[in-house]
Amino acid sequence: MIDSIKTKFKQLFQNDGDLYASAGRVNLIGEHTDYNGGYVFPGAIDKGIVAEIKENGLNKVRVYSIDCDEYCEFGLEEEDKPEQSWACYIFGVCRETIKRGGKVKCFDSVFAGDVPLGAGLSSSAALESTFAFAIEDINGNGFDRFELARIGQSTEHNYCGVKCGIMDQFASCFGKAGSLIRLNCKTMEYKYFPFEPKGYRLVLIDSCVKHELASSAYNKRRESCERAAAAIRANHPEVEFLSDAKRVWLDEVRDRISEEDFIRAEYVIGEVQRVLDVCDALERGDYETVGEMMYQTHFGLSKLYEVSCEELDFLNKLARKCEVTGSRVMGGGFGGCTINLVKDELAEEFIAAATEQFTEKFGHAPKVYNVVISDGARKL
Repeated sequence: MIDSIKTKFKQLFQNDGDLYASAGRVNLIGEHTDYNGGYVFPGAIDKGIVAEIKENGLNKVRVYSIDCDEYCEFGLEEEDKPEQSWACYIFGVCRETIKRGGKVKCFDSVFAGDVPLGAGLSSSAALESTFAFAIEDINGNGFDRFELARIGQSTEHNYCGVKCGIMDQFASCFGKAGSLIRLNCKTMEYKYFPFEPKGYRLVLIDSCVKHELASSAYNKRRESCERAAAAIRANHPEVEFLSDAKRVWLDEVRDRISEEDFIRAEYVIGEVQRVLDVCDALERGDYETVGEMMYQTHFGLSKLYEVSCEELDFLNKLARKCEVTGSRVMGGGFGGCTINLVKDELAEEFIAAATEQFTEKFGHAPKVYNVVISDGARKL
């Protein structure tokens, strides 16, 4: 990939630039907890975006996407927003840097990636973080990695129409090889936990489906959580987010909220605790407990939060049958991937069974990705 980027850069711009990279991410546990002020537990992965970049002394940015086979150039004023959706991410990062009082010298760039698109691995956060980091490195604006993550998040909100949380950009900016990051989405406090499981590997099975329910259903679940938190707050004013609530406090308001709101909140409160339990288990090297918590999360996402689907439930049940240590749906749900913690000696057998049986049932093969926890945004 790097060779093709360098070749194309030379061909287009008759020059050489510096190489920057950032990563996609997985989230081991802690799903739908971010907007409830809870914990998430992501890590950057060994799949991401690489860009060659050099200042050009012009009054426009010139960029070529190898994956889309498209060229784009744009100025840095608000009205210069490009038409290509991929270019809006780069334009947005430039604009958000400028809005914060930062300098952006115009540049040339060629970039490519190996993050599978549409698999819930945050290819967009990898793209934003690559360019946010590079622009900071070139211009020396004094923005720390927190601010670079916020620049990426604001790009999604203001230029790409996605009201996302901070987790994806945070993982892309702060990722560290061999470590997962426990992030408190309310306080933004974070801690690295070593994750180099000897004798295990992480395998993603991509169902290659995305059900249309996703965005409207996501908003409904968010509203459920907010109603439950408001009901609990009437008794316990210190509850700002649902993640602040104790399970017994939820029981106190059971007759004041709908059954649906109750079970959504039950899932979230349980999931916040599971993240903490997984961190404790990792510190003991207890991967069996980590795996069991992943299965509990899948059950909660499927039966209480109801964001799974037939394909993902099928993959999760099959993982149990194949003695996979841990398995769950990863991401917003209604399609995408399961993340699986698998013993090395069982991995090939599980992948073969999943591929064969899923294809037989659903008429198309899933995609399989082995991932390793790796570094986030950096200069190569």
